[in-house]
Amino acid sequence: MNNAPFSPIVSPQPAAPKTRGSPTRSLYPVETLRRMVAAWRERNQFHVELERKLKGDPHLIDDIGLTRRQVEEELARPFWQVL
Repeated sequence: MNNAPFSPIVSPQPAAPKTRGSPTRSLYPVETLRRMVAAWRERNQFHVELERKLKGDPHLIDDIGLTRRQVEEELARPFWQVL
């Protein structure tokens, strides 16, 4: 008789899908698109808030450590451009 402890046969877990190229790129295009749109929304909202601060209370721009020129350059850039 075998005195080894009983080990049930378990089906292996499916491996996580590997990404090709960029480590942030997903193999799931819909998920990638959702993340991209979410980032664009965040950047657009940031631009809206920044413009509101620039027009409403320009001293707030100084408080966050930016110059008026830096804010205007940021606002001139499209929301989909990171840098």
